[in-house]
Amino acid sequence: MIYLDNSATTPVDKAVCDKIYEMLSVNFGNPSSFHKAGLNANTELKNARQSLANALSCEAEEIYFTSGGTEANNLAILGAAEANKRRGKRIVTTAIEHESVLQSINELEKQGFEVVRLMPDSKGNITKAQIADAINGDTILVSIMYVNNEVGSVLPVDFIKKVVKRANAPALIHIDCVQAFGKIPVKPAKLGADLVTVTAHKIGGPKGVGALYVKKGVRILPRTFGGEQEKRLRPGTQAMPLIAGFGTACEGITDLDAQSERMHALCTYAKDELCKIDGVLLNSGSDASDYIINFYVPVFMTSQTVVQHLSSKYDICISNGSACAKGKKSHVLTAMRLPDKVIERSVRVSFSKHTTKEEIDALIKAIRETVADYAK
Repeated sequence: MIYLDNSATTPVDKAVCDKIYEMLSVNFGNPSSFHKAGLNANTELKNARQSLANALSCEAEEIYFTSGGTEANNLAILGAAEANKRRGKRIVTTAIEHESVLQSINELEKQGFEVVRLMPDSKGNITKAQIADAINGDTILVSIMYVNNEVGSVLPVDFIKKVVKRANAPALIHIDCVQAFGKIPVKPAKLGADLVTVTAHKIGGPKGVGALYVKKGVRILPRTFGGEQEKRLRPGTQAMPLIAGFGTACEGITDLDAQSERMHALCTYAKDELCKIDGVLLNSGSDASDYIINFYVPVFMTSQTVVQHLSSKYDICISNGSACAKGKKSHVLTAMRLPDKVIERSVRVSFSKHTTKEEIDALIKAIRETVADYAK
């Protein structure tokens, strides 16, 4: 099988699997218990928290483990709005955020918050000028993703802090870094972020665990209640096998410069070869993430059928958008104002550090043959 759907999830690294098995079979204690088994598990919890902190260049006490990126986004957005609702009513976001951000903010809008949704251009880009125009003195939260999960556009998130200061706004800055973490440097302090979302299963870790970075001194309110874990911000017995696996996956993030250079060459090659196929159009921009390519396939089939065709005939796994959308029409491509026929027939390939040129060649061959066999 050729797996090119790494924005949905990545294969779990062997070292991560080994750590998870150890935590399930040997070091299975509750990290809140005071006996030997509990203390050993607590040591693993501390180690995992430190590994993630090292990867983010932050302090361990600024890391809060969650069940994944969706929960972390909900906690950041709803917790920030609840904590700061007396300081203003405006929330600034984009129309191309992950569903967990969009739906959290939709809920806040129902509660009376004013929401500004920035619209992208035809390549999924948001400009600094748009951000500057949207933030005013009444803004209490800015939530903008670093890298878009469908087209790979890289948004100017490091510019937000400057605008917030200039507007003298009480806004907290939340950045969804799920598609950036492990691929490009993610340093909350350098980004000017108060809140940062990451997750394990995009970097070779397990599903079911993520984390929220909360800058020291920043106050948000919890969404769940019931225990002292995670300093009461996210109570409940920690899922230690998953958390320890997350920590191990973080330790595998090394030499991003060399990795980025290789991925840029691979992505450039893939785009060049795709563009040689008659009728194929790239939806991703030239400055998008090198890990994501979204493109239009000129066939009479819908994108979902193309995905199924490539899987059944060629054993190649790609997607037709965000896995969380489960086949629904892409809100990202819609916000980019692409024609309906392009939206209905566009697919996404997404790479990992393990992707090879041979896999790209197999993809190109499959797309070329599919277009030849099923052209409109």
